[in-house]
Amino acid sequence: MKDFGFVKTAAVCPRVTVGAPDKNVDNMLPLIREAASSGAQIIALPELSITGYTCSDLFSQDRLIESAEAALGRLVAECADIGALVIVGLPVRVRGRLFNCAAAFQSGKIAGVVPKSYLPNYNEFYEKRHFVSAFDIPCDTAEICGEEVPFGTMLFCADNGAAVGIEVCEDMWVPVSPGAVLALGGANILVNISASDEMVTKNEFRRSLIEQTSARCYCGYVYSSAGVGESTTDLVFSGACTVAENGGILAENKRFERDGSAVCACIDIKKLEALRRNSEFYDNAARYAERDMRRVAITLPMLKEDDMDRAFDAHPFVPSDENVRRARCAEIFNIQAAGLAKRIEHIGLKKAVIGISGGLDSALALLVADRAFDLLRLPKENIICITMPGFGTTKRTKSSAVTLTECIGAELRDIDIVPACTQHMRDIGHDMSILDVTYENVQARERTQILMDTANKEGALLVGTGDLSELALGWCTYNADHMSMYGVNCSVPKTLVRYLVSFVADERGGELGEVLREILATPVSPELLPPDSSGKIAQKTEDTLGPYEVHDFFLYHFQRFGASPDKLMFMACRAFDGVYSREQLEKWLRLFLKRFFSQQFKRSCIPDGPKVGSVSLSPRGDWRMPSDAHAEAWLDI
Repeated sequence: MKDFGFVKTAAVCPRVTVGAPDKNVDNMLPLIREAASSGAQIIALPELSITGYTCSDLFSQDRLIESAEAALGRLVAECADIGALVIVGLPVRVRGRLFNCAAAFQSGKIAGVVPKSYLPNYNEFYEKRHFVSAFDIPCDTAEICGEEVPFGTMLFCADNGAAVGIEVCEDMWVPVSPGAVLALGGANILVNISASDEMVTKNEFRRSLIEQTSARCYCGYVYSSAGVGESTTDLVFSGACTVAENGGILAENKRFERDGSAVCACIDIKKLEALRRNSEFYDNAARYAERDMRRVAITLPMLKEDDMDRAFDAHPFVPSDENVRRARCAEIFNIQAAGLAKRIEHIGLKKAVIGISGGLDSALALLVADRAFDLLRLPKENIICITMPGFGTTKRTKSSAVTLTECIGAELRDIDIVPACTQHMRDIGHDMSILDVTYENVQARERTQILMDTANKEGALLVGTGDLSELALGWCTYNADHMSMYGVNCSVPKTLVRYLVSFVADERGGELGEVLREILATPVSPELLPPDSSGKIAQKTEDTLGPYEVHDFFLYHFQRFGASPDKLMFMACRAFDGVYSREQLEKWLRLFLKRFFSQQFKRSCIPDGPKVGSVSLSPRGDWRMPSDAHAEAWLDI
């Protein structure tokens, strides 16, 4: 299987017996083998887990240190058939000094040993009583288990693009962590082997640190902490295991398990590379650490398709948690309203014009204008809503448009565009029985002309209604609904438009809530073609383009992370498994790519509008693309 940049990691916490290295290795082996058999390519075990973290002054005993080294040698030998990079903690003596170390090994060979940099010496911790900091290492190689191995801070660089940096417990808690330096040096996966005791609220704080470190460093973070079996003379250890990526938790275990535990998760290093490229990360890397970082070459086993257990959210723009989703909707709504209010205030206008169709996008635009006028303390009757029924308008959408306008308290105007469009088609010599793109665009441009001219006449701002999904697909008429004076929905994808409208329906309720729910139940349509014989909408956008939820999925991963077409297919097949077939998804992906490239000319000249999320197609900001680029290379899926 092509790995698409995914690296499977495992954080493992075995049960320990304090001061018994051989028993601890016995407990580690089945957990390591289980993780490796599940496809894990990087496996992390806790700090000092070969001896137990809580040995205290036993660390001054030669017998314990020698037994720990011998146990490591046995562990390495018994894992000779395992190609994963295994990282385990033990005390290591080098030139008479004792270091708290992480030993990394694979395929029966020690790849390197990394000593802990920051030794806690406060409250319950007194590591300086026993150990020396990595800042005081006397050499860059050391003889361990009969081998001369790299010793010190280093990167373990694999041929699949994974670059693994290791830090030990306290290293994560300091202002400038070794992990940050490792990330600037090229590490895209940080491993922290830890022995973090439990106190009230500490888990939440530690979890937040892991999230923030992975976000700040644009990296994956694999965290394994000491657990059951550590001495409870004064402290309790829970065995917390966590895998994070770019600020989000991918997997975490249930703490306080009596027999040890483990978690696995796939980290997307291609995604992390894209995030780094789109930030100041590499400027910092060149300035600080990248050129001086020591690198050790490793080879990780191939990731099998059956072992790639990462799930993909079918709706990446929409939080799955209801409380988070409601908070997100409120935030987006406030951003949209604030953007519109500033523009109206700056121009010095008191009115706004909106073309209201009875569809989702114009409903959201009107709701945003309603909030903006509250912010500006302007009367709602200064919002001029114009319905412009044409050849495809249905009673359902017309009724929704009228009711919605009345609920807001805006001024309602009705202008039938059929006479003007009929005359225009007669003027240009178009046969009205030919229901082609000319037939459709005549109506779209007539509507925009009415809206623009009304805005001029009234001294008002024309509020655009088009959304991000339509911009991506070019699903708008050039110099018609494509154009306005300020586009409030320009960075809101269609899947999110639905949730925003639903959010307002729930928040405000009453007759407004009822009409918004009716709009939500109406098929998405430009209504440019005549309705069917029963008067219902015949022209349904998703019948032509495919589901917006699929196109929004493609857009999110394509624009934000630069995902390749074959990776988009791989992720979509998993995200929509059981919903759409592979053949359908491939057809829609080809359509998305063709339209995304061919319709750039529309995006090159779009009105101003507020950015609300991480994906935006503004030619002045997030997406600058030539209008005559060719999609051929992307269509090889």
